[in-house]
Amino acid sequence: MHHFVYTASPSRIVFGPDSIDQLPAEIERLGAKRALVLCTPHQREHAQAIADRLPGCVASIFDQAAMHVPIEVARKARALASETKADCALAIGGGSTVGLGKAIALESGLPIIAVPTTYAGSEVTPIYGITEAGLKKTGRDPRVLPRVVVYDPKLTLSLPMGLTVTSAINAIAHAAEGLYAHDGNPVIALMAEEGIRACAAALRALQENPRDLAARSSALYGAWLCGTVLGAVSMGLHHKLCHTLGGTFDLPHAEVHAVVLPHALRYNADAAPEAMARIARALGVADAPMGIFELARAHGAPMSLKAIGMPAGGLDQAVELAAANQYPNPRPLEKVALRSLLDHAFAGAAPTA
Repeated sequence: MHHFVYTASPSRIVFGPDSIDQLPAEIERLGAKRALVLCTPHQREHAQAIADRLPGCVASIFDQAAMHVPIEVARKARALASETKADCALAIGGGSTVGLGKAIALESGLPIIAVPTTYAGSEVTPIYGITEAGLKKTGRDPRVLPRVVVYDPKLTLSLPMGLTVTSAINAIAHAAEGLYAHDGNPVIALMAEEGIRACAAALRALQENPRDLAARSSALYGAWLCGTVLGAVSMGLHHKLCHTLGGTFDLPHAEVHAVVLPHALRYNADAAPEAMARIARALGVADAPMGIFELARAHGAPMSLKAIGMPAGGLDQAVELAAANQYPNPRPLEKVALRSLLDHAFAGAAPTA
């Protein structure tokens, strides 16, 4: 048995169909009275419907949340929170919206209530990311961890299958990296394997019926576990690459994860055999990188960086940025090997050594 330290995150989790009905009580439990509701422009109507269930408790609605949390958007939201005297942020949506809530909390300490409608997992991590001048900078701070997370699978029934698939693979990526994190522990390993299993099983069921409520519940359960893993351990190569590609080249977050994950796992496979065995077992396959690759392909996820807008001329820059700061990863970061990884991901080739 290895020595380890495990610190549980203090989030309050409210889970199950119709959990959204408990939102007024959860706001009251925080001692809050004026929620700043956050959403993307696309989810304005959805957020308005939830705000309408909170008469007298909404300070304003800010509907400009965007991928990778541009600093300009964060500043606007922070200003509105101050102007309206909001005493909590209510983030309704996926990682972009929760990330905006975190950007507000980082400066003001405003408590966050998250209502996830995707499988991003950001809602249970103290990790934030803000993009400025084309560079996405991430960090950890306990102030940005949402105090309450309301998981209502009914809110995900209309999530398009394309986003369902990439978002679930994004969640799986959190757990996969947790299994080879240098600061992992047995509790996190259990959560990671179960989270991967639940997400993969949910995708297979949702391919048959996208409105299968039990499968949607399983996907949210898996996302919760996978996100909890990410919040408890250090990130490795996969997340570093995805943050670099997303923040610098403005690529869609979940899609980047779906494309890069099998290749990042192959890069680390020989250096992390136990983690690969657990990932493979959770997927019910013999080889973890190929298992992720086939899971993505079978469910219609984009398979190449080229397909999601990555410019071929940016690959060298991505390598330089990813290798600029060494950080814990099972295999050292080597520029030639990183370029090979990105070449495979750019072309959509199968993950090979």
